[in-house]
Formats: sequence, C-alpha cells, structure tokens
Amino acid sequence: MEKQPKSSFRENILTLLRNQKEEERLKKSAKVLENLFSLEEFRCAQTILFYASFDGEVDTFEMMKQAQKLKKTIALPTVIKAQRRIIPRIVRNLREGLHRGAYGILEPKKEFAEPVEVSQLDLVLVPGIAFDKNNHRLGRGLGYYDRFLRQLPSHTPTIGLAFDFQVVDRLPYRESHDVQLSHVVVN
Repeated sequence: MEKQPKSSFRENILTLLRNQKEEERLKKSAKVLENLFSLEEFRCAQTILFYASFDGEVDTFEMMKQAQKLKKTIALPTVIKAQRRIIPRIVRNLREGLHRGAYGILEPKKEFAEPVEVSQLDLVLVPGIAFDKNNHRLGRGLGYYDRFLRQLPSHTPTIGLAFDFQVVDRLPYRESHDVQLSHVVVN
C-alpha cells in the first residue's frame, strides 16, 4: 500500500479542523484545557509560550485568559518572516496587545509586548496539524517551530495541543530536522 503524499495528508486533517462545528470545537478545547492545566509541567510553569490558535485549531485564547487568572506570564510568538524564525514576546493585554501578523495569525504588537529569552520559558505549547503517539508532530510545512524548538534548553517541556482526530499511531512523514515534543495533550 502506497502512503498518501504529505501534502494530501496535511490537507485532509486541515479539512477536518475547518469543518468542525464551532460548538464542538469549543467543547473539545475545554477538555484539552482541563487536561493541560492538570499537568505538573503546566502547574509548575510561570512563563508559558502559547500560540494564537486559528483555522480550527484547539482554542488557546480561553487557555491564555485562564492562565492569566492563575498569575502565569503569557508569551506569544512573533514571526519574523524574512528570517523564518519566531521571537517569543510577553503579552499582558490579550484584547489590545495583538494584531494580525505574518500568515494572518494574531501576534503581539511590539508596543505592548516585550521579548523574552527562550531560557526564561518554563513551558512551550506547540501547534500542529497532526501528531503521533510518540509525540512527533506535523506542522504547516514552513519549519518555524522546528527551528525554534531546537533553541530551547533541553529541560523545557514542549506540549502539543490536539483534537483526537489529529493523533495517529505513527506519522509517516518524519524528517531528521523534526523535533519530538515532550507530550501531546488531547481532548
């Protein structure tokens, strides 16, 4: 049996994400939040790099609001497209401190956010199109997160957030530059 091309596999999962009913997406996202917040890595973390969910992904905005209520410091990535890299920035005001950045994803406005060193991140939450049971991920194909994750200290936990249909037994498309995560939290 010939394996499906990587682009088709990615597009099939994206279609499932986009076609979820919003009510179902938020219900499942609430379960992911509950599962994430129960982890010791989350409870012990003070400064957390979230990502701004979009395109049907697990909702991270409610997570960020709840984390702020728990006195966690929230950071979000700023994409530097010309350098194909991510810079984490602390965000204090989720309502006024964000704007549409590269690729149409919300990211911190420079005037409302300060850069944070990767060594100061206690936890990094990572988006993905698909994940496998060995904590490998398939991203959107541009390599931003793989490059960023290689910069982290080895002790920094990295956690993917996913809906159950995004997790497969084994991703058939792993490459040498792909970075394995610490965990994947599912609804």
